[in-house]
Amino acid sequence: MKIGKRAATAAWVTGVVAAATVALPPTAGAADDGPSEQARVITRGLDDPFGLAKLGRGFVVAENASGEVTWVGRRGGQRVLVKNAAGVAGVATSGSRVYSVLAGPNEEGAPPAGAYPATSVLRTNLKTGRTTAIANLLRYELKNNPDGQVQFVGGKPVDALSNPFAMTSFRRGLLVADGGGNDVLLVNRRTGRVRTFFVPPLVKDVPGCGENNPGTTGCDSVPTGVTVAHGSVYVSTLGAHVPGAGRIYKLSYGGKVQRVWKGLNSPTGIAVGRDRSVYFSQVDEGAPEGEGPPPAGFDPASVGQIARVARNGKVTTAQVTMPTGLLIRNGRLYASTWSIASFLGMQHAGRVEQVERWRFR
Repeated sequence: MKIGKRAATAAWVTGVVAAATVALPPTAGAADDGPSEQARVITRGLDDPFGLAKLGRGFVVAENASGEVTWVGRRGGQRVLVKNAAGVAGVATSGSRVYSVLAGPNEEGAPPAGAYPATSVLRTNLKTGRTTAIANLLRYELKNNPDGQVQFVGGKPVDALSNPFAMTSFRRGLLVADGGGNDVLLVNRRTGRVRTFFVPPLVKDVPGCGENNPGTTGCDSVPTGVTVAHGSVYVSTLGAHVPGAGRIYKLSYGGKVQRVWKGLNSPTGIAVGRDRSVYFSQVDEGAPEGEGPPPAGFDPASVGQIARVARNGKVTTAQVTMPTGLLIRNGRLYASTWSIASFLGMQHAGRVEQVERWRFR
């Protein structure tokens, strides 16, 4: 994954956050104010919630900062299902099992300090409480290299090799959006066997998408979101955080491209509504540029938005604070929010919120 100078902290598993976002100062009480108060808050007190999936009448959330997978009830109650899953990013469910995927090693090559190896796919049996690692995506990347880019120069990794970020479950297995590997992988829920499902192409027709790894020109795709709806698979790609290089792909269950939305700015999570409107989150939209301090009086609650692309192509947006994971449930849109609050020095600020349709303008 090549993201250039705008890469920030290794803990943000795909390098999504711009350095400007990390430069924002802690703001006491910010998580209790601001635009997100217009939304219905399902629960609070999460630690950088990324992935979001449905479980029973509630939700399951990947808390990236704490390394926990947490069940959230409709009334906001919480129960930790998995602990010590350092860097957990994506979650999915199937029957009585919860699946989660962990981020890759940080920029120095150090793995997460948890109970499971980096890039593991975990399976948790809700009946027994037992969690097992069933696959390792870095191992698959090193052996198969789906995007075909140079992996090592002089024995050292050229760039991030595997950095899983999002996950969903459908009838063929688990789909994982691997931002570091620039691919979407298909994992067998029972055996853990990994196969390549889709490799989004490099982006070469956007200004700023030039030099990349040795022998490669163009912006890496950096898949950050994946969902299944209406008999198709939808994948959002960050486009190396270059404006206009983001993409959304609509695919068949066999991984064939059916449609592409281009010219997007850093889409992360993705969801598709009953009316086939496509929603994507932009976690750091509106963050100040550069590495210096933000303007006086800048409110971090204003960072982030969710975009809605209607079937007729009309695009509307809703200001939602630092959203990542998106989920459509019973016709309603839910999001994990305040997802990078710990980088602002704000602990336990994450939420799950319902985002009403009237907020899109």
